[in-house]
Amino acid sequence: MERFAYLPGDEPENPGPLARYLPLAADGIATAFLAQHSRPGTWVLDPFGATPRTDLEMVRLGYRVLVAVNNPVNRFLLETAANPPSQADLRAALAELAAARKGDERLETHLQSLYLTECTKCHKQVPADAFVWERENKVLAARIYQCECGDNGEYPATEADQALAASLATTDGLHRSRALERVAAPQDPDRVLAEEALECYIPRAVYALITIINKLDGFSLAPERRQALLALILTTCDEASALWPHPAERPRPKQLNIPTRFLEKNIWLALERSVVIWSSAGQPVDAVNWPSIPGEGGGLCLFDGPMRDLAPRMKNVSLGAVVTVLPRPNQAFWTLSALWSGWLWGREAAAPFKSVLHRRRYDWNWHAAALYAALKNLSEQLPLNAPLFAIVPEPEPAFLSAALLAAAGSGFDLNGLALRTRHDPVQILWQRCAISRADKDLSAIDAETVRRAMLSALQERGEPVPVLHLHAAGLAAMAEDHTLGWRPEALAQINAPIQAALSSPEFIHHAESKNPESGLWGLAEWDTAIDPLPDRVEMAIVRLFQKNPSTTLRGLETALNPELPGLLTPSLGLLRAMVASYAVEAGGRLSLRLEDSPSARRADLETAAQALTALAPRLGVTFQRQDSPQRLIQWQDPGGTVTTFYLLASAVVGRILRQNLNPAERCLLVIPGGRAGLLAYKLDRDPALRAVAEHWRIVKFRTLRRLSEITGLTREGFEKELGGDPIEPPEQMKLF
Repeated sequence: MERFAYLPGDEPENPGPLARYLPLAADGIATAFLAQHSRPGTWVLDPFGATPRTDLEMVRLGYRVLVAVNNPVNRFLLETAANPPSQADLRAALAELAAARKGDERLETHLQSLYLTECTKCHKQVPADAFVWERENKVLAARIYQCECGDNGEYPATEADQALAASLATTDGLHRSRALERVAAPQDPDRVLAEEALECYIPRAVYALITIINKLDGFSLAPERRQALLALILTTCDEASALWPHPAERPRPKQLNIPTRFLEKNIWLALERSVVIWSSAGQPVDAVNWPSIPGEGGGLCLFDGPMRDLAPRMKNVSLGAVVTVLPRPNQAFWTLSALWSGWLWGREAAAPFKSVLHRRRYDWNWHAAALYAALKNLSEQLPLNAPLFAIVPEPEPAFLSAALLAAAGSGFDLNGLALRTRHDPVQILWQRCAISRADKDLSAIDAETVRRAMLSALQERGEPVPVLHLHAAGLAAMAEDHTLGWRPEALAQINAPIQAALSSPEFIHHAESKNPESGLWGLAEWDTAIDPLPDRVEMAIVRLFQKNPSTTLRGLETALNPELPGLLTPSLGLLRAMVASYAVEAGGRLSLRLEDSPSARRADLETAAQALTALAPRLGVTFQRQDSPQRLIQWQDPGGTVTTFYLLASAVVGRILRQNLNPAERCLLVIPGGRAGLLAYKLDRDPALRAVAEHWRIVKFRTLRRLSEITGLTREGFEKELGGDPIEPPEQMKLF
């Protein structure tokens, strides 16, 4: 397996419509991979179509991207992102909807009247932005509004608010039946499943949505205007559900579980917000439906169906690569997609897809089988030298197991795996096997090989890690050993040797909980000759600054990741800590601080050494100085007690702390003030190193200079003054 370098990406400012259900994948990763492995104009396959942004960025780079998309909502997102409506079309579509009549009222006025509440300050009726409900007792607890008089915020619900909500509930049956009718007929056995899914919409939301959809059916609109209106209604269908916890930030529902306290949003205001959501979709691209083919300059080709149906029809497509974001199980999104498909496009459009209503639980065994079903149909269509690159968002051990098991069972060899943190997507590279390894005997898994691989990965990293890193190391060892094979029960079998390894005495679990996925995992004995990863990152960052005096955080990341590939990939939080300690920023560029130039730091170290040697006779101690392999000074008092000062220009302390044979309580690290926060950050993220450093003391250069200038300083005064300048990590640092 090659040492695969993690590819950095950019978090989108506006992730786009329905982003809370879609896999989290940074922009630029897919195109960075293709730039290294393929030429524009070649065919790229996405067998899952889970992230429109990723597919469209590849198209915009000049690739012909074939996407198998089985979910009508995902298909609509892709089609609309490929040919996004203009803001003018969006606003015009909303204006036409607003002007439609509901009895004697404009539809906008009617829908806004459903949310009227009284301002506590001026007592005028204003449309609420949202209401807050308590799930258990079904009580309307609060309202959130903004009034022209300046009053705004969250206030307890009034009796009038509760009465209005109750009046709409009395007619709920009629509108709920209409909502169900668009998904499943009364005699359809799936009707009861649709009814259960519809429970995540309260009566007012159902009434408002069905009122809007009824108007949509009656409109005669130009295709562009209709597409724009459908886009607005789709995102409003999501805003209308009860799956919005309050208070909460960026909820990502995966099950249809209504929160304990949830928001009921104003549907009309949701339509207006949807204009903003859809307005940043990007430039249009060439898009066709299979079997039409986009031009050589690149384009999007959509296949309406699963990969198993597309695979037999691809005989004349010469794939250059497969690039995809692996979807996670998401019962909420798939179930709601069945409802939304029926509401927007009718019962016939929803019919092929509404079987998803039957599945209530999407466990990892099911997910492994789903990935296997897609990939096994793909492998025979992929040339031997064409890569399969997958981004695995929101990773966890079971997700990695499902992905690697499905790929190995489908005939793919693992070529590389890069992992940054448990919060970042994992990046995996496969290649089709030259020989068939189907139906591998899982009993051939060598538990000792897995254990050694996990130990080696941890020893090489030199610091405790989340279990995800060790799990990835164990899986990679099985993949390299060609002992991963497809079985329905295989997940438990491949996880067993990993769990067994973690129970061996070599591993230490730094956590309050016994759950192996909590806390960090370290070693009982570390190789003291290996620098911990943060120390290697620090040394590499300084070298990079010296080679390139003006750079960016992305430039540092791009240069650093190939030096520390695979499971060694440093976190962005660690890089930012290094930059905060060493660099200054000007005009978006980073450069090494003047005081951190090699010559300046050599001078600082010599000044610190001279201060300590000069202080020794004043304090009644003798001294010894050593400049290699470590710069240190030792004091010895008349009673024979030795105090050791390690002088450093950096925070590279891992090996010093682990190799030190002197009493820790008589050891001091002498460092620049600019390194203090970085050192605190390193100790905070590493419980093993923190335990070693517990009794060490830290002295900053400035403190030492100040002490050397104090007339009549005594040993007692020296010891007391050392504790007067504690180190604290910068508050803005993002931990591991």
